Amino acid sequence: MSQRPLPLNAIHAFIVTARHLNLTHAAGDLCITQGAVSRKIAALEAWLGFSLFDRHARGLRLTPQGSALLPALKAGYQQIVDAAQASRLQTTIRLKAPTCAMRWLLPKLVALEKQHPELHVSLTTTLDHGSQLENYDAAILYGPDRGAGLRLFDEELTPVMAATLLTSRPADTGTLAAMTFLHPTADSRDWQLWLKSQRMDVAMQRNQHFATMDLAISAAIQGYGVTVADVTLIAEDLTMQRLVAPFSGRVKTGAVYSLIRRPTEEAPPLLDTLVAWLSTPVDTAFRS
Repeated sequence: MSQRPLPLNAIHAFIVTARHLNLTHAAGDLCITQGAVSRKIAALEAWLGFSLFDRHARGLRLTPQGSALLPALKAGYQQIVDAAQASRLQTTIRLKAPTCAMRWLLPKLVALEKQHPELHVSLTTTLDHGSQLENYDAAILYGPDRGAGLRLFDEELTPVMAATLLTSRPADTGTLAAMTFLHPTADSRDWQLWLKSQRMDVAMQRNQHFATMDLAISAAIQGYGVTVADVTLIAEDLTMQRLVAPFSGRVKTGAVYSLIRRPTEEAPPLLDTLVAWLSTPVDTAFRS
């Protein structure tokens, strides 16, 4: 038996030809000429060292060796096809994102995988807002705008609370002063920035500080108090009425959410699809 590589294309030609027992019909299925089918069969027979078909005037007939070999070759070829198809269809993209972006990111990833079931995102969350891609295919960054990567959205703050806490409208400084202030950072800079932009002077007598904005938002949903939150991150919470935004005023902090990715030549399949999906603008409008 020859030690040359087994001709896989010839195996496929043999399987198709064995199904039709007719070179013309096999050529039609394979979209090649009848002569090309004959050459592939001959190449496989040369590799095996025996004939696969007996040629007759009315067509072909499998030889005893061909009949015995056919089931094993069909099963083996189908395994190769299935493995290659599974590898092609299951694309995993490694994405790193800061925990503060989860409220915005997770619904988008769920919707993406419903639309593209062949794409799977392996998500790693981090408190590190640095710009290192490391061993990931893409990373979402949060921080001052340094022009790195694709700009997703600007951080823009407004106060939000559970609807049960808003006992009167319109909301005013008295509404805020009576509440517990939830701070998305260890200091009060976000609240101070918003109050200054609205020219409000409010004494924050009761305060609770959190490590991330997501934790502060979750506490607000539970009715624990009022927090300032990014309007993009809370868009779905406002739509579902888990939160209300009693003030129309917003303030940009100067921070942005952006996305960096591997170069195209190093990227896994469908990374462009993920990037396009995440960069699609979202509607952050809400009622005041």
